[in-house]
Amino acid sequence: MHAQLVPQKGGRPIVVSRDITVVGRDQDLCDLVIDKSSISKLHCVVVRTDGLLFIRDLGSTNGTKVNGQRVVRGALLPGDELAFAGEKFKVEMGPSRPQSEDDDPHAARTEAIASFIPDESFSQPNNKSKESDVRPL
Repeated sequence: MHAQLVPQKGGRPIVVSRDITVVGRDQDLCDLVIDKSSISKLHCVVVRTDGLLFIRDLGSTNGTKVNGQRVVRGALLPGDELAFAGEKFKVEMGPSRPQSEDDDPHAARTEAIASFIPDESFSQPNNKSKESDVRPL
């Protein structure tokens, strides 16, 4: 099964290639690192099994949401919006794709999302970056 999380802010999709992916802020413990203060050190777990994705919140302070509804655990469907605190992703799933030269050979590597700290010269309150904060480690 091919599964990925597409950042709603734009940027490179995060391929969910491991059976268990730990999401959080702690770089030593998490597979998907989101470097934002609103994300708990150990925020949630994404489990891939039998062609399905499941999530389980790990008691995070700001919660995990599926389609805007805060959840403790649940299944994910293609097209669902998955949010870790305020970081939103679209869930894409489908049958396994054949490996091509264009595919990232390091898809199982740990991913990190760096926080965006606006320059003080930005004075408009709704100034948001269209760039993704996702970067490979």
